[in-house]
Amino acid sequence: MNVPYVSGDWHPACGICPARRYPFGGFDVAERPSREFPFSVEDGHRYTADGVPVCVHPDRVGVPAARYRTEGTPLSADLALPDDPDELADFLRDVLHGAAPGLLDVLIEKAASEMARRFPEVSVTETLRRALG
Repeated sequence: MNVPYVSGDWHPACGICPARRYPFGGFDVAERPSREFPFSVEDGHRYTADGVPVCVHPDRVGVPAARYRTEGTPLSADLALPDDPDELADFLRDVLHGAAPGLLDVLIEKAASEMARRFPEVSVTETLRRALG
């Protein structure tokens, strides 16, 4: 089954984004629009020279720019928590609510592990509840 990477009107991905049509790994993500990924007037998408669909807004789909389909680049998630534990819930709210579905579980696991290591006085469960609420 071909499940799109993002769905729902609430997600910040553009309405024409290939992430709304293809699963993760079915398209590449570029830093920005460029002549390297021309716009197709036939269907409104951008493509590589080899015909691979390209998203040009990595911030909107929540993944770094990479050639996920063209080169088979695996998805990874880096998470740099703030130094102040009082900022954790707000920081995580922004990160988690903007993350693409494929990254959400990974980010939650990394956040929980890193919070427990760096801030033993902080309730990981309560902080995640506030961030996700």
